[in-house]
Amino acid sequence: MSALRRKVLVRVLERAAVAFIVLDVALVFAFVRPLDKLAATEWRRMSTARHRVQEAQARVSRLEMYQKKLPEAREQIKVFQHDHVPPRRRGFSRAWRLVRELSEQSGIQLSSLAYRLNSGHEDPLERLGIEVNVVGPYPGLLKFAHALETASDFVLLQDFTFSPGQGGSLELRLTADMYLVP
Repeated sequence: MSALRRKVLVRVLERAAVAFIVLDVALVFAFVRPLDKLAATEWRRMSTARHRVQEAQARVSRLEMYQKKLPEAREQIKVFQHDHVPPRRRGFSRAWRLVRELSEQSGIQLSSLAYRLNSGHEDPLERLGIEVNVVGPYPGLLKFAHALETASDFVLLQDFTFSPGQGGSLELRLTADMYLVP
């Protein structure tokens, strides 16, 4: 083979190699990179979907556990209502008796007692608003408020204010809600 032929053959091979390299680079940018991005996107989607499925399975298992405990919880709610929530027909007298007994036990004087019945249509229980004014020494007033809050009846204190009374005593104005079975 002559030197001229070798040069021509080398140039042809060099051009073919450069063409293959350019074609390879073009293929990488045209197909490989977009496919890698697509694969990474699909991998993220799959991971997200797997995570959502795991969360849903955990939620389902928690709901199944709650569903198993539901009959027991219903029974406990019935017992709580029976023991701590009076029926509406006895609510007013029970509230009056509770406030009177606690004021006597605390050594304070009951000034006034007012009621306000709030029955919401969507609420399972009715609220009997109680407004109490009592007069006495500070420790007795605190004992009364604490006893009312921790009474066996379902009573929720809403607001209370202290104000000076006559003869060095204090006056406590207290509002609470007693829950009743309709």
